[in-house]
Amino acid sequence: MARRGKGRNISGVLLLNKPKGISSNRALQRVRAMLNASKAGHTGNLDPMATGLLPLCFGEATKFSSYLLDADKAYIATARLGQVSDTGDAEGNIIQERPVPELNEVQIKEAMARFLGDIEQVPPMYSALKQNGQPLYKLAREGKTVERKARSVTIFDLELIEWNAPDLTFSVRCSKGTYVRTLAEDIGETLGCGAHLVMLHRTHTGGFTGDEMLEFDRLQAERDLEQSLDGYLLDTDILVAHFPKKDLSAEETARILHGQDIACDQVYANKVRLYDDQGRFIGLAESAEAGRLQPKRLVVFEEQ
Repeated sequence: MARRGKGRNISGVLLLNKPKGISSNRALQRVRAMLNASKAGHTGNLDPMATGLLPLCFGEATKFSSYLLDADKAYIATARLGQVSDTGDAEGNIIQERPVPELNEVQIKEAMARFLGDIEQVPPMYSALKQNGQPLYKLAREGKTVERKARSVTIFDLELIEWNAPDLTFSVRCSKGTYVRTLAEDIGETLGCGAHLVMLHRTHTGGFTGDEMLEFDRLQAERDLEQSLDGYLLDTDILVAHFPKKDLSAEETARILHGQDIACDQVYANKVRLYDDQGRFIGLAESAEAGRLQPKRLVVFEEQ
């Protein structure tokens, strides 16, 4: 998350189609500068090679960005069979080439089906995961390889889109923490020839779809014409729209905003969205015990 600095105290969510060739943080900083926002963060990293849906959070919305980090994601990806790279994608160097067997769609679909459901993935060395405080990608750049524990992830859907040898294009919907380039490598190994990722485009994250995202060039063009981009900001509570909603009275609102719990005739299994007597989203709460609701994370309004 970007540090608070000089700028406007604005809050909301902007759905960006991240361009290829820049980091997620760089994309965030560029849009933050366009909005002149004092505080910003994003909701899940996309590699520089990747494009697609990157929700950017500003102001109070940054408090709720973690709820998208945990969300399921969906992608369209292309793997090139017969070539293995040191990074698992086209950003790296080709370190191995193997002949691609004669394959038909039935064989490819059978191989891909093995990865449906709960699977174990070994995170790539070129990743931001840390070992002893050091990002793995830094160790990898030094030529070092360390043992990584396999992690459980879930592949909900995996479908072949096109087979145009040696390129295999597929769609995947998966749980948080899934490395699509590792999935591409593993599919390649199952097919007996290895693979690396040459294209990755995120189409969904949580309840957001690619249909809603904005092109960077469009934002830049409007900013160059000194047009306001504030109208593109979605309300903060869109990040937590999957939680149930509760409307509060003025008295309940006052108690919650002072960090006190309130009586509630319902026990919530997870978080609940709270709205004050004016209909404003004021944050999240959770059931502390039977009959009580305790504030968990609250919005700070300028007038408070």
